[in-house]
Amino acid sequence: MSDAELVLRSTRVITPEGTRAASVAVADGRITAVLPYGAPVPAGARLEDLGDHVLLPGLVDTHVHVNDPGRTEWEGFWTATRAAAAGGITTLVDMPLNSLPPTTTVENLRVKQDVAREKAHIDVGFWGGALPDNVKDLRPLHESGVFGFKAFLSPSGVEEFPHLDQDQLAQSLAEIASFDGLLIVHAEDPHHLAAAPQHGGPKYADFLASRPRDAEDTAIAQLIAQAKRLNARVHVLHLSSSDALPLIAEARAEGVRITVETCPHYLTLTAEEVPDGASEFKCCPPIREGANRDLLWQALADGTIDCVVTDHSPSTVDLKTEDFATAWGGISGLQLSLAAVWTEARERGYGLEDVVRWMSARTSELAGLTQKGAIEAGRDADFAVLAPDETFTVDPAALQHRNRVTAYAGKTLYGVVKSTWLRGERIVADGEFTEPKGRLLTRAH
Repeated sequence: MSDAELVLRSTRVITPEGTRAASVAVADGRITAVLPYGAPVPAGARLEDLGDHVLLPGLVDTHVHVNDPGRTEWEGFWTATRAAAAGGITTLVDMPLNSLPPTTTVENLRVKQDVAREKAHIDVGFWGGALPDNVKDLRPLHESGVFGFKAFLSPSGVEEFPHLDQDQLAQSLAEIASFDGLLIVHAEDPHHLAAAPQHGGPKYADFLASRPRDAEDTAIAQLIAQAKRLNARVHVLHLSSSDALPLIAEARAEGVRITVETCPHYLTLTAEEVPDGASEFKCCPPIREGANRDLLWQALADGTIDCVVTDHSPSTVDLKTEDFATAWGGISGLQLSLAAVWTEARERGYGLEDVVRWMSARTSELAGLTQKGAIEAGRDADFAVLAPDETFTVDPAALQHRNRVTAYAGKTLYGVVKSTWLRGERIVADGEFTEPKGRLLTRAH
């Protein structure tokens, strides 16, 4: 600890071994030691005594649509990363759509990196995209450091990012498996969606009926079959249907390399509470019934679901019309994800250690970010300081998102982020931000 520049001391530090009173020593942006609470502070080191506030590893959100460049009126790297930092997130991995151009070639990746470089308040990595016509681009993107590849099995909602049919999925997955890459999949079957009743209008029940569970279940079953045949690594994005959980558990037991995420809105909101015309609650797949939510929590607890990510997918206010059929489908959750999940978790008897596992450790593992996701020696000194028993009422005007539309408006949540730290530097405290200090991340070779 003699080389420490900074020591953060708290009676509650969440480490891989559990929560304990500790002093965390930092030098050159890395954690150098996790020591007993009363360890002496070396000469020249600065002490930050956090009292009883919880020190937890910065969250890692591997599912964020920043939309920059091209649809920057929807969101941008400056606003998205400020919102993330305000919510205790210190790393995000950006989705390959809805920016223009999409991240589907090395050239397009460079465009996005150039835009992000000067605007990132937190660390930012990038997913690539798998399209029907870009199989030749997948290996070069992998070698350029994307963390994996996103594909849709049903229409994405934007014309520049078409979905894969089953033959195209097989081609892309075979190529990705050849270099042991990761395919992350929006799994809804287009045939089941087309067969579902499409009424349109303001009734949430009609929208829910238009995105049935069997669309997810069928697409996931097809993905499992392809992954098993090719021994490929696959990841199911934003799982909403609890009916798919037995399929996933069985596949894993058979050795299929499949991981699964869900989102705060599926864990904290229910179909029964969505008012008609309130398209701030619209996302695809949809928020389902309370009984479905209970089964998602059970799957998180038993490990069938690996992690929780936001799927932050904002738009301008005018695209959130009262007609669920035509409104933009996406929920903005970056700034509120930790508090939303913690509020529900504590009611269900889970601890902050569980939340850290779902939202930091396992998301870091998913992306191969070995320097993130834990408070232990050698990791980046990325932290969130949380007052877990303090509450706040969600005021859209207090959000850092470019468009302050939220499904959580008016809700009272537990867990106030007091400060956020990136590589040993405090980047936000009490609503005050530093200049951007984030770095662009690439997959470790």
